[in-house]
Amino acid sequence: MTPHPKRKHSKGRRDRRRSQDALVARNLVSCSNCGSMRLPHTVCSSCGFYDGREVIQVKKEKKASE
Repeated sequence: MTPHPKRKHSKGRRDRRRSQDALVARNLVSCSNCGSMRLPHTVCSSCGFYDGREVIQVKKEKKASE
């Protein structure tokens, strides 16, 4: 025989456990320099700009010549 709960779990206990189940989409904003989507208050990963100035230098990938 498998074990069974001795008492019923309350609705509050059940709902507190399920409160973590809701997934929320991340809040993304467009970069003012390049227009790509990024998290607010962070440096843009594609161009390296934050608050209208370049904070980090991003290396550009060179395309292969045909």
